[in-house]
Amino acid sequence: MFIFSGTANPAFAEDVASTLEVELGDVRVERFPDGEVFVKFIQNIRGRDVFIIQPTCAPPNENLMELLIMLDAARRASARRITAVLPFFGYARQDRKDQPRVPITAKLVANLLTTAGADRILTMDLHAQQIQGFFDIPVDHLYAAPILVKYLRRALNKDAVVVAPDSGGVKMAHSYSSMLGTSLAIVAKQRTDARKVTASHVVGDVAGKDCVLVDDLTTTAGTLIAAAEKLIESGAKRVFSAVTHCLLDEVSCRRLENSPITQLVTTNTVPCCDTVRSAGKVKILSVAPLIAEAILRINEERSISSLFRLD
Repeated sequence: MFIFSGTANPAFAEDVASTLEVELGDVRVERFPDGEVFVKFIQNIRGRDVFIIQPTCAPPNENLMELLIMLDAARRASARRITAVLPFFGYARQDRKDQPRVPITAKLVANLLTTAGADRILTMDLHAQQIQGFFDIPVDHLYAAPILVKYLRRALNKDAVVVAPDSGGVKMAHSYSSMLGTSLAIVAKQRTDARKVTASHVVGDVAGKDCVLVDDLTTTAGTLIAAAEKLIESGAKRVFSAVTHCLLDEVSCRRLENSPITQLVTTNTVPCCDTVRSAGKVKILSVAPLIAEAILRINEERSISSLFRLD
């Protein structure tokens, strides 16, 4: 097999290749003066099992287009099978038509990936489970929970509570509470604009307990901070947050540092800015070994279902 990396998160791809004890494939990805993307696979990949690692994080349009061109180049180079490895699947929040005259962009991206040449998708913690059904090709959907839960078990007190920061996160929160063996609580929220969120009330007993807010992604930390403030008002002892995809910018990171959140535990599915990496409240865990094991099993036609377990 060959593993190639786009330019979105090359450090992550290096970690995956290092775990598998292979070298990244040689591919040339360049930009023409007008911004057009040019891709050329230097190695012969005819008849090979090809994996292209490229999260469609910021800037999403640039990274998505680059991935599509890499898929097309690999298909035209006669690769036997092409797996698009998206540790983070961008546009996943646009997964339904919740108001008139809007697109379902997650479905559009699924169509684009398939048309460009992807034979299989490997991704992690989709914003909505139903996105798997947008594809007409196999989708292997991994979860960061086994990595995050192992860390949280050491960080939290025994009498802890897993909290859903909004009603949409109840299913994920329930999964975490089952793995951690804790009770469950919910924070009701109302979003006033893209960056501002207000929390109205807490459902569940959090007084005197460690709380951990779980979510698939955060871009502004607005939901997490509002929920944390409400939890502290309700008597919570400490508030942690476990988020798979951390898309915080410098402004959001400063807001996090000044918030009541004790620690934000996240993964390296997307590249974090220097401010986030150096932030005292942010702990970044690597999911590269999990992705690497999934790639190996896909190549060897083995099951990956055991990767969902904590052991």
